[in-house]
Amino acid sequence: MTAPRPASALRAFLRSEALGGLVLIAAAALAMIAANLPATADWYGHMLHAALGPMTVHQWVNDALMALFFLLVGLEIKREFVDGRLARADQRRLPFIAAAAGMAVPALIYLLVAGGDSGLRRGWAIPAATDIAFAIGVMALLGRRVPPALKLLLTTVAIVDDMGAVAIIALAYTAEIRLFALAGAGLALAALYAMNRRGVRALPLYLAAGAALWWFVLQSGVHATIAGVLTAAFIPVTPTPESESPLHRLEHALAPWVAFAVVPLFAFANAGVALGGFGWGVLAEPVVLGVALGLFLGKQIGVFGGIWGAVRLGVAARPGGAGWMQLYGMALLAGIGFTMSLFIGTLAFPGDAALVEEVKMGVLGGSLLSAVAGFAVLAFAAPSPRPG
Repeated sequence: MTAPRPASALRAFLRSEALGGLVLIAAAALAMIAANLPATADWYGHMLHAALGPMTVHQWVNDALMALFFLLVGLEIKREFVDGRLARADQRRLPFIAAAAGMAVPALIYLLVAGGDSGLRRGWAIPAATDIAFAIGVMALLGRRVPPALKLLLTTVAIVDDMGAVAIIALAYTAEIRLFALAGAGLALAALYAMNRRGVRALPLYLAAGAALWWFVLQSGVHATIAGVLTAAFIPVTPTPESESPLHRLEHALAPWVAFAVVPLFAFANAGVALGGFGWGVLAEPVVLGVALGLFLGKQIGVFGGIWGAVRLGVAARPGGAGWMQLYGMALLAGIGFTMSLFIGTLAFPGDAALVEEVKMGVLGGSLLSAVAGFAVLAFAAPSPRPG
């Protein structure tokens, strides 16, 4: 007889994501304060660009620590496909449709606003991402007013969204390829594959091969964080019971460090925007406007439109206990693109500090509007247990 999955696993995941989201919000606020207070502004800038071995502090955070974030993302994706909410085709339809529409519409809005300048088109993917920790953190503030089915759907949509973002980073933001380093990465991948096929379950061996993969990918020209997702793909997973799976052990060990250290450090290193040099006119800049409107308008139109169309066409069922107004509120929260959007922004405009600052303003503005509007809608929306 197959052992049942622990009933508290999902609730524990959502609690950790919710608390991590609140810590993330606090880290972003501290970054804004540090970047704008006269007493700390210079220190903040110098600290981020200080050399620490072969890279700066900012590079260590974005290229090394964020690889752990992507490792966790990869573990979550694999678990969901093997033993979770994406294991069956009927479970995948609604989140895949909602996530796909929720990435396409924001990208289109960005291109409509900023695509007239060929130098700005590289930013098309910035508003296409959803920050699950931030969004679940906002939901957590509403307590029991948000049904579990809605949290499940938002989590699943965000995981599918992460898959798309990883693919975009790998394909759209790789400037050059260094073949020698890429060959080294291939050998590391071969080692991971061989261990998986032979049934090796010792996590230190996988992590050692993953570290080598990260180094070779860093040298190859492909963004190093992709190594995290690739490593996760080879970590062995046993569907049930969870305690016997190397994947689950690593995921549970890694999640608190990512939620309460890696992602907040990323937010602190990337969310600080010095507002002193900007006037109100900067809000009309194409990048700022394109990113903000992509997140706020594009996400809600894409996600809610995708869900509504799938349900009306009979492709998927509406989540039980969630009314249409609640689904709309969830779609608004999907416009919180914070972590991944900021990350893609640094890849889209490397070396252009002014444009990166505009990206930050657009991401912060669009995410804040989405958070406030989504919170308000969910706070006043009445749940509906009726299907469809």
